[in-house]
Parts: sequence; C-alpha cells; structure tokens
Amino acid sequence: MEQQQRSSRFNLDELARQLAESVPHNLRVLGQDLERNFKTLLQSGIERMELVSREEFDLQRAVLERTRAKLEQMETRLADLEGHLAKKP
Repeated sequence: MEQQQRSSRFNLDELARQLAESVPHNLRVLGQDLERNFKTLLQSGIERMELVSREEFDLQRAVLERTRAKLEQMETRLADLEGHLAKKP
C-alpha cells in the first residue's frame, strides 16, 4: 500500500527529467544543466502556489476531525442543559 502511494505521488525529479528529454536533440548537449534548471523552475513555481505536503494536510485533517467531534459533543451537552433549564419553573 505504501509503495502504491509513493508511486502515485508527484515526482519532481522525474518530471524535470522528462522535460529535459523532450528538448530537441541538438539542445540535449546541455544535459544535466537543463534538467537542473527545469527542476529549479518547477520548485519555484510550486513554492509560489503555497502548496502543503501530504503529511501537513493529513495532520490538519486530523485536527479538524477532532475539533468537529468536540463541537458535536458540546452541541449535544448544550442542548441537554437547555432542555433541563426549560423544564424548571
């Protein structure tokens, strides 16, 4: 399962390699320099998008789920307390 997740994740090195390979043959003499430049440009573009890592996303999702559960518990408790107050003369 973990291996499958890794293979489906975005691979910046692979994308930079593919871009470098797509350049016409007469420009491929630039080789690794071209691949490094593609990688740098891609990293810069991704950083400007303010994306978060999968780990950070999962952490925030867990925090949200815990917060939602606590909110539901508090809503239930509040409804019970309001019900008790409504019954008192």
